[in-house]
Amino acid sequence: MLETIPDRMQATFDPDSARLALWGSADPGEAARACGLPEGDPGTLRVALPAGSGTQVVPAAVPARFLSLEPAMAALLSLSGSGETSATVESWRRAAQLVTDGAAPAAYEELAGWMPVAAHAVLRADEQAIPTPHSLLAAFRDAVTASRATAQVIRGDLRGYQQRGVAWLRTLGERGGGGILADEMGLGKTLQAICLLAVRDGNRPHLVVCPTSLVGTWERELERFAPTVPVVAFHGSARSLPVGPAAPGTVVVTSYAVLRRDIERLGEIAWDVVVFDEAQQVKNPSAQATRAARGLDARVRLAMTGTPVENRLDDLWSIMSVTSPGLLGPRARFRARFAAPIEQRRSARAAERLAGLLEPHLLRRTKTEVAADLPPKQHVLVMCTLTREQAELYRRCVDEAFDAGLGTGLTRRGRVLGLLTRLKQVCNHPAQLLGDTGPLTGRSGKLDRSAEMLAEIAASGDRALVFTQYRAMGELLSRHLAAVLEVPSVPFLHGGLPAGARDRLVTAFQEAADTSPVLVLSLRAAGYGLTLTRANHVLHYDRWWNPAVEDQASDRVHRVGQQRTVTVHTLLTGGTVEEHIARLHEGKRGLAGVVIGDAEAAWAELPDHDLRELLELSREGEG
Repeated sequence: MLETIPDRMQATFDPDSARLALWGSADPGEAARACGLPEGDPGTLRVALPAGSGTQVVPAAVPARFLSLEPAMAALLSLSGSGETSATVESWRRAAQLVTDGAAPAAYEELAGWMPVAAHAVLRADEQAIPTPHSLLAAFRDAVTASRATAQVIRGDLRGYQQRGVAWLRTLGERGGGGILADEMGLGKTLQAICLLAVRDGNRPHLVVCPTSLVGTWERELERFAPTVPVVAFHGSARSLPVGPAAPGTVVVTSYAVLRRDIERLGEIAWDVVVFDEAQQVKNPSAQATRAARGLDARVRLAMTGTPVENRLDDLWSIMSVTSPGLLGPRARFRARFAAPIEQRRSARAAERLAGLLEPHLLRRTKTEVAADLPPKQHVLVMCTLTREQAELYRRCVDEAFDAGLGTGLTRRGRVLGLLTRLKQVCNHPAQLLGDTGPLTGRSGKLDRSAEMLAEIAASGDRALVFTQYRAMGELLSRHLAAVLEVPSVPFLHGGLPAGARDRLVTAFQEAADTSPVLVLSLRAAGYGLTLTRANHVLHYDRWWNPAVEDQASDRVHRVGQQRTVTVHTLLTGGTVEEHIARLHEGKRGLAGVVIGDAEAAWAELPDHDLRELLELSREGEG
């Protein structure tokens, strides 16, 4: 039987968060205030408590307040009083003094009874024993040392959840050497990883692998937050690799494209930490980039992604095969044990088993949980109608496709995909499909409505990002919006730009005073990794099949550093294929983004009659 939690404040060091946890009383926050301690952040502490009178321990989740170490210890050292609460505080004062004085480990033994109850650590599945005061204080000492080292190396203040994230990252080497930092987009995964790289004490260099568009971002962020850490960009045609055993602590930044091409050179080096940013890039287990990633020699492998499951659970298996090989077993067994039960039968039991297996190796926090002070994000659905030209062109595309026949097998899938693409382009603007260079105004209900909205946004002094999945449409938008807004140019960030040009474009939008209030971006080339918090409006001009991709793009704006409410405008042409995609999105989000099938393949499997019924233009789509 679990012993009753004593109704008195407990001061416990939590190794996972590297913070002081106050708990035990009915209201830990009030107890903290009564003792003159900082109130701290609310949360739940998972502790090991004794059961009955024996030596068995059982897990318990108790409400707690978490305090950062430096202010907590400063407050504890200044307190005085009497009673049981004061005894707890006095114990921590003595413990802190031992740490400060750098006492030998043997000196810890005199504090054998200093904690009121034996509840010192987060319970792990393979760790049932309660730590001794010696091990607790050793962990406390290490955390204080790491905290001070981080403060000395990192230029910037970490939020509480980021401090906890860094503490978790530092334990990866003890738990198999790999894991996934899956914080929601915009919570500062890059900064947490930089802290890990900056404070590691070893004789090896580090490697960061990221999309090409983010190589410059990583260089800038390392210079900004850890200016004393040497950085080498291994990228471009004249790239060189002056690293090895003689350059410990150096951070080499490269791209997935270079990793694929130069795996022999990168694979020869013994790395300390390898960071895989935007790890969706290794979600395909048979892809060359994934195989190259598995071939790297590293003590710690860290994958960072806000969407560890972008399409299906196989994505997660592939990423974990890079960071923690063997943890999820062979792919076939993973599919039978987890993927099929969860994706096909929505098995809660299988999902719980998988979550328990992943827990020590995956850290996921959402903005709602840890960044309540972040301004809200509002979603606005903007309904648009087709012009007469668009409606006629839409019907013609449908008629021609079905009159010619869609075929079977791979041929059918290719033709259905081509039809869907043409219909989406018609909804955007006839000029995108036809390739003409005539006037744009008055030919697309969506273009005219977006131009009106963006003119209002610019007139109010705000800034906006406009995302499209098509380069041709991005170029049309850039040209048209420059005329509407009466500015020299509206920049378009896409995958065809050199990395340096992309970096300059982003920096100018974020920092320059005389730039365009609107930035057009390619959804896939710029939908991740960038920080563009100077804008507070996002406009999705066309729809992607996967809502997670759109959410990633929106979070270029809604992230730490944003001070204003963010409005996400999604344009939707009623009565068209876009409306069916919108319904698909709602279904996917209803599954919490965990199970997302191949929508295009599913459409191709529909009989002609059902597919045509879905794609026919309804009356509400016409303006």
